[in-house]
Amino acid sequence: MKSEREVYRTGGGAEDLAGYARAVRTGPWISVSGTAPAARGDVREQTLDAFRLALEAVEHFGGSVENVARTRIFLAAGCDWRGAAEAHRELFGEMTPANTTLFVSGFIPDGVLVEVELDAVL
Repeated sequence: MKSEREVYRTGGGAEDLAGYARAVRTGPWISVSGTAPAARGDVREQTLDAFRLALEAVEHFGGSVENVARTRIFLAAGCDWRGAAEAHRELFGEMTPANTTLFVSGFIPDGVLVEVELDAVL
């Protein structure tokens, strides 16, 4: 059975350089690539911004925050994980998706404290 597949690209340089898309929809499943924040600030602000960018990809395919089934938060070592947790709760509230939060050694963009991924089901 051949599945329906759509790609969402934002035109960012990293997408072209590394050969990936911001998100891919296959049937009802949407997978959003690692998304760094565009804005700088503390970890809470960066987490909110990164998830808002990731949610734009879900919205592109006709979904919303209610469709998010799983999230992943990658934090720079030593970051305030509570700030990221507060941002997650603020955005997802009652939806309570499955979540994994990890500390990593660092990120490619300078000044980034957090990167997020998410999966959604339409």
